[in-house]
Amino acid sequence: MENGRAGWVRVPVGDDSARWATRGKCLRVLLVVHNVTAATRLLDVLPLFDDDLRVQLLATCTGSSAFAAGTAELLAGTGVPVLPWEQAVETAVDLVVSASFGGQLDAFSGRLAVLSHGVGYTKRLATPDTGSRSAPAPVFGLAPQWLLSPRGTPIADALVLSHPEQYERLHIACPEAAPAAVLAGDPCYDRILAARPHRERFRRALGVKPGQRLVLLNSTWNPESLFGDGGKVPDGGDAVVSLLNRISDEFPVDEYRFAAVLHPNIWHGHGPGQIRAWLDRARRGGMALIDPLTDWRQALLAADAVIGDHGSVTYYAAALGTPVLLGSVPLHALDPDAPISAFMREAPRLDLDASLSAQIQELIRCHRPLPGPAEFTTSMPGESAARLRKLFYSMMGAPEPDRPATLEPLPLPGYGAGTVTVPLQVLTRVLGTGEIAVSRWAGARPGTGPDPVGELHIAVHEDTREVDRLELADVIFREGEPDDPRFGSPSVWTAEVLRWHPGCSLAAYVTGPSECVVRVRGEEPLRMVAVPDGDTDVPAANSAVYASSLYAWLATGGHELGTVAQRLARAVAHGITVRTGDRLHRIRVVPLAPEKAAA
Repeated sequence: MENGRAGWVRVPVGDDSARWATRGKCLRVLLVVHNVTAATRLLDVLPLFDDDLRVQLLATCTGSSAFAAGTAELLAGTGVPVLPWEQAVETAVDLVVSASFGGQLDAFSGRLAVLSHGVGYTKRLATPDTGSRSAPAPVFGLAPQWLLSPRGTPIADALVLSHPEQYERLHIACPEAAPAAVLAGDPCYDRILAARPHRERFRRALGVKPGQRLVLLNSTWNPESLFGDGGKVPDGGDAVVSLLNRISDEFPVDEYRFAAVLHPNIWHGHGPGQIRAWLDRARRGGMALIDPLTDWRQALLAADAVIGDHGSVTYYAAALGTPVLLGSVPLHALDPDAPISAFMREAPRLDLDASLSAQIQELIRCHRPLPGPAEFTTSMPGESAARLRKLFYSMMGAPEPDRPATLEPLPLPGYGAGTVTVPLQVLTRVLGTGEIAVSRWAGARPGTGPDPVGELHIAVHEDTREVDRLELADVIFREGEPDDPRFGSPSVWTAEVLRWHPGCSLAAYVTGPSECVVRVRGEEPLRMVAVPDGDTDVPAANSAVYASSLYAWLATGGHELGTVAQRLARAVAHGITVRTGDRLHRIRVVPLAPEKAAA
């Protein structure tokens, strides 16, 4: 092998690839990856080349992004041969596809198509040669700095746009590049639109219960984003810390589910492990941390409301008609003529001095979608697959395959139960014979208003990090399979917990989404099972709520019935009704089968 070529790919391309390649007469399509963010859009269009034995896919990384972490792993996961940059530049290819302007894109032999990796080109981005610091930075993707070669000619043979308004701004900002513009839709948004019928499946996958609201926190990257530390906070503190504290203090965990979608540049800039560490308590309080590569669109479809900023995900949410509350609005960072700027000026904004729960309730109750996002995200919904494939094959001078062009459906995410392991403050009220209202809070106290009405107790997951709170717990619970040998059985586990923690009154082993085994101190174990709700068998509450409701019934609701044993007998005979928020859950209480109780 020649000097300087160590590490170069030899198959299916390379100096001697003809000796080794099984199919060496293919058209070559090179995917140029700037970073993980840009790669996500390239992954959207990759299936357009599926089943075509005439095409050999290749990839290379520009090495020009500050956010290089995660890119090599992502490319390896595609299984496409990855060429070192130097080899990619020297390799003859028929088509080059990029979703960014990073790197020397004019260095390749093939024709170049550039896609946006967001909702068009909307953000300003300074470059070393921008000039005076007092002048606004140019709009990324629309200014000559990115669009033109040193010779003043367009770098891209095809600049893919999703709406005519983007062409209008391009024509003003860089008329020399306007002839390269091609309207071909938005493949990312088309995949979202196609998956809308699966919204309820996505909600169930995220552990959202019937009647529960899912609120999505979404942040782009940089200090002025929602997750950044460059914004102004009234008390001089950190806006992210304030937001997370309000979530745990103001929202009952059985009535609201929270999830966070953070830009890949946050994930890979700071490191996924660091992000998980920063959000550790929030995650233990039930917040889902969404994979920014595979699952963010599904979470967006599942959401009832979004707290976001000036990033593309927030705009996609608004295009879907989802209520959006803006937590960060750096208008100076956006092209003032872009539709997203008009949306940012009109959409409701987060008030850090007011109750967050009240703002979310008002946002959902009074929501009227603004027309701009749905109108300007794409002018040809559902057409991007056909238009992009036609463009790509015409650029290669090859006929398209005779089958329809399609994109991959969004996959169903893995199930996330949203287990809460922080100690819970549980507020209960006995509303009538056998009916108990239960609200569980992950904060230091329930709610932020006046002193709550009802009785408080503490429920703690056995796996809590705050192990000292186990000695103060009235209810201790955990989840597990009923036949997990590590715990013996639900009956054995509940007996052990009450023996190890003498201050605990009730232990609950959650065996599934609709049932649990409970043991009251001094009594035999019982099984609590939710009665199916209406036309669905989907449980409407976390089963650990049942344990707290039984605790409340025995502690405050059944004194007129005599002893604990007599009150338990009443619950077994008639069941109990649990209220969480506006929903009622009817629960049967039955003795555990003798063989299971003795296990």
